[in-house]
Amino acid sequence: MNFEQARFNMIEQQIRPWDVLDTSVLALLAVVKREDFVPAAYRNVAFTDVELPLAHGRKMLPPRVEARWMQELQIERHEKVLEIGTGAGYLAALLGHKAQQVFTVEPDAQLVGAARDALRRNGVLNVTVVEGDGVKGLPAEAPFDVILLSGSVAQVPQALLDQLKIGGRMGVIVGEEPAMTARIITRTGEREFATKNLFETVVQRLDGFDTGSHFSF
Repeated sequence: MNFEQARFNMIEQQIRPWDVLDTSVLALLAVVKREDFVPAAYRNVAFTDVELPLAHGRKMLPPRVEARWMQELQIERHEKVLEIGTGAGYLAALLGHKAQQVFTVEPDAQLVGAARDALRRNGVLNVTVVEGDGVKGLPAEAPFDVILLSGSVAQVPQALLDQLKIGGRMGVIVGEEPAMTARIITRTGEREFATKNLFETVVQRLDGFDTGSHFSF
């Protein structure tokens, strides 16, 4: 398997056609080894345009969705980021290359261990994987410049919005199959938020995000 050729094809055939043209994001996708994060059985299909299976029924986001988030969130080097739903750890690795510090929360102990190992093997040292309930966020480390939910939710959780800095932004995919919308929500004041719809997609629901306190737009 020629991973470098497969990576090039992913970028040129999946990522660019999905309006990801930020050169810093494209360069990052070329150097962070996605095949090192997927389960061993799926290394040869690490670059396909699907949600690859993980342990216990979980799935990775498709590469084009990961890439689009990295472009749209415009993460800067001084920023602190919270990811909800570590999964394989690949998106956390991408975030780690952009941000100063990343915390990523994952409820599945097996995925936590695998993600920590993959991040360490790839030299990503500014990402902390926390085993826990992502619905609650990580209030002990709040506020965050950026919060990214690596899966879909029925509604936007107020508890996570409260952990954004003023001026901070959240990336979230909201809705029910067959129509979900990726949004960036920017906190503009103590109780004020601005929403920008980005694209339509369908991805797996994050565990535990069908209940709880939500914010209505």
